[in-house]
Amino acid sequence: MKLLCYERCSTCKKARAWMDAQGYAYDLRDIKGDNPTEKELRAWHKKSGLPLKRFFNTSGLQYKALELKDKLPNMTEDEQYALLATDGMLVKRPLLVTKKHVIPGFREEEYREAIEEELK
Repeated sequence: MKLLCYERCSTCKKARAWMDAQGYAYDLRDIKGDNPTEKELRAWHKKSGLPLKRFFNTSGLQYKALELKDKLPNMTEDEQYALLATDGMLVKRPLLVTKKHVIPGFREEEYREAIEEELK
C-alpha cells in the first residue's frame, strides 16, 4: 500500500495516525516533493471508478489561484491529467493506493473496508 501525503496537511496526519494505530504497513510518499505522474494519475483514476474531479484538491491554494472551479468544466480529461501531474498540491490528499483501490481523501470507514479487502 502507498499513502501519498503532504506533511503539513491535518487530514494526512489523521490518516497516518489512524493507519499507524491499526498497525497497517504502508509506503509513505511526499505528494509535494514526489508528485504523481500523469501515467500514475490515469491508472489510479481508472482503478478508483471516481470522477476525475475527485482527484483535485478543491480547497487548496493552487486550485483557487488557478481558478480551476471555472476552468475544469471546459478542460478535456487529457488537459486535467496533465495539469494534475504538474503539482502535487493540486492532488487531493491523502491518496491511498492499494492493489485494488484508490481513495482520494480520508474517510476512516472507506479506508478500513479497502484495506481489509486488500489483506484478505
